Amino acid sequence: MRLIKPVCILLFTLSGILFSCTAKVKPESDQNDKMGAQLENAFTLPKSWWPAGSHAEETNIGSHSSEYDMGIAKGEGEHGKNAATIKYKEGATGFGTLMQSCIPYKYLGKRVRMTGSIKSENVESFSGMWLRVDQASSLTALAFDNMQNRGITGTTGWKKYEIVLDVPTNATLLSYGVQLRGKGQVWFENISFEEVDKSIPVTGTETIGQPGFVQPEPSNLNFEE
Repeated sequence: MRLIKPVCILLFTLSGILFSCTAKVKPESDQNDKMGAQLENAFTLPKSWWPAGSHAEETNIGSHSSEYDMGIAKGEGEHGKNAATIKYKEGATGFGTLMQSCIPYKYLGKRVRMTGSIKSENVESFSGMWLRVDQASSLTALAFDNMQNRGITGTTGWKKYEIVLDVPTNATLLSYGVQLRGKGQVWFENISFEEVDKSIPVTGTETIGQPGFVQPEPSNLNFEE
């Protein structure tokens, strides 16, 4: 009988510890619900695209930014098709971007042009497309352009924009998207990539940073999914 009391106390103590630990660890579904709540807005995220930004938060399914509303703007493209949009939320700081990353093998050793159409409304600071070329095990980009020197401001109609970069043979990642910094809203559509002749000048330089998630190739560039 003298042994029963300590064992009961030990079991009770372990039960309390397990209950305490279980209460602190949120299941995956709860974390997904939290992310959904943080990203809740009038837009649905397009397939294969994800939101990020200067104040991205980490969840069990990757980084995201809740400071800007982002997603599909159904039927709001130039000719009535879907477009993607990024919209300022009150109190947002830094920038928000809707982006993809892909493996660049089909473009290795080539000069690549990224093209997209963008419309803006009351953009106070800056917006633009961006394209980044990276290599494995390095924080230094092989090439980068975010249109900083020719950014979109104010209210503009649909207009085609281009970025041209070289993709060296040692590149392992392409990351790209559209960003918005500060107040306003932008819509974008018809993102495309093509090889161009070396006579066409590049538009960007090198920089430092980190890429995001990786997929085999660019996808859902017309935001129909």
